[in-house]
Amino acid sequence: MTAVAFALFTAIPPLQSQTPSPKTQQKKPRLVLMIAVDQFRYDYLTRFRSEYKGGLDRLLRNGANHVNANLEHYPTVTAIGHSTMMSGATPQTSGIVGNEWWDRDARKEVTSVSDETTQLLGGTPGAGSSPRRLMVSTVGDEMKRSGRDKPKVVGISMKDRSAILPSGHMADAAYWYDSKTGDFISSTYYFQQLPEWVQAFNQRRLADKYAGVEWRFDQKSPDGAVKMPDIGPKLSAAIYSSPFGNEMVEQFAEEAIQKEKLGQRDATDLLTVSFSSNDAVGHSYGPDSPRAHDMCLRTDRDLGKLFAYLDRTVGMQNVIVALTADHGVDPLPEQLQQDHMPGGRIPTDAILTPLRQALKERFGAGEFIEHVSYATPYFNWKLVDEKKIDRAEFQRFAASIVERAPHVSRVFTRDQLLKGEVSFDKFSERVVRSFNQRRSGDLELLLDPYWIHSKSGTTHGTPYGYDTHIPLIFMGPGIKPGRYVRPAALNDLAPSLATILDVEIPSGSVGRPLWEMMVGVMDH
Repeated sequence: MTAVAFALFTAIPPLQSQTPSPKTQQKKPRLVLMIAVDQFRYDYLTRFRSEYKGGLDRLLRNGANHVNANLEHYPTVTAIGHSTMMSGATPQTSGIVGNEWWDRDARKEVTSVSDETTQLLGGTPGAGSSPRRLMVSTVGDEMKRSGRDKPKVVGISMKDRSAILPSGHMADAAYWYDSKTGDFISSTYYFQQLPEWVQAFNQRRLADKYAGVEWRFDQKSPDGAVKMPDIGPKLSAAIYSSPFGNEMVEQFAEEAIQKEKLGQRDATDLLTVSFSSNDAVGHSYGPDSPRAHDMCLRTDRDLGKLFAYLDRTVGMQNVIVALTADHGVDPLPEQLQQDHMPGGRIPTDAILTPLRQALKERFGAGEFIEHVSYATPYFNWKLVDEKKIDRAEFQRFAASIVERAPHVSRVFTRDQLLKGEVSFDKFSERVVRSFNQRRSGDLELLLDPYWIHSKSGTTHGTPYGYDTHIPLIFMGPGIKPGRYVRPAALNDLAPSLATILDVEIPSGSVGRPLWEMMVGVMDH
């Protein structure tokens, strides 16, 4: 075992023995509600705290708030974040190494949930989506496999991956938004036709009510408003990048709770809801924009509306809520420069074009890079072998070229990541534990903090704090409210819920149960 591998292993804290007190045994919850807000940085909770009056306020007052929770993987993108939430696994084990990646066997790019053996149901026809690429179980899967109560598991989001990955393999359904039609759709992985209640919901054409509606995001500026398009495809697409997308997700969640009787049966059900529109707005305008600010306030109201509905139908005293995010976001480089902070833009081509040229000059003609995902190249190993080039030498040379590029902080080769031969710190650890031998690329590069590849707007994906520091709040029966400062990870969400529900911890989980927030659990 290498020094780094040993350190990574020993860094995982031992599980504490847990002794529930008979006097504090809790009645089982009727519903577990896992909420993800896409691209919701932790500091959104603190920057706008005084303005929250709805669901976020309720969570912050009555929940267990783990203020130092981080993502412990790389890249920090939507699919990996959502696959981690309810599995507790890292990409090394889960197999979800990005939103998309290069399938070497099929010689094509695939997404985290693409599945040509299924078909879409509703919306635009085409190949469907499923959780089959996820290589581990989720909390919902373990609830199903426990053989207790026949729980229902449902996932909802604007994005397919954000509905599918948290709800797991055995989910009763996952629904997501079709930005071409304005409908909620699904896949034949779950059933052969959309349930009648979903068809009826779509027939109400709730998206159309936003035609011509003004989104006022800045009361102080005459330019602080945007008008939605008229009815049609442009409106359906625009909803996704506005607060009205979150409103539609909340309305659909209420409908699912009512029609599926979630939390209203003799069972503990699971509903995962991911609000995606914050991500779309943040990418375009950055975390310091009035639009991002307004999205946070409206998300607070949307959550307040959902909690109020649950109060009426299930009773919030019967609901365990877990709130988190899949990643944060980098400030706009232009804003950083105004603030005299480091940061800027360096397009991927500015790094990989010199690499391609250097490889040809050193090893001869041919396309040595067969695909690029994010900024990660997948090498053409068939060509390398045909030319009888030593693979280790090829990797070392490629890394030496990339290291020369401006604002490249670190470069990791496939061999280094497989052997754990990297510098020992948190950033390198996150890259190591995210390397999957079959699916990951061949060269991982990190830019300096605050530097991004995007040519406009902003993005996320780094192992740095602004992308990894996320909310992690639990609220409900058996949860002790408070501010918890001990470091935590998104990987801790799944084993914590599994422990509370008394089901098996998901198969690939590397997190720990956050026992300190649990009523009736003591450290010995």
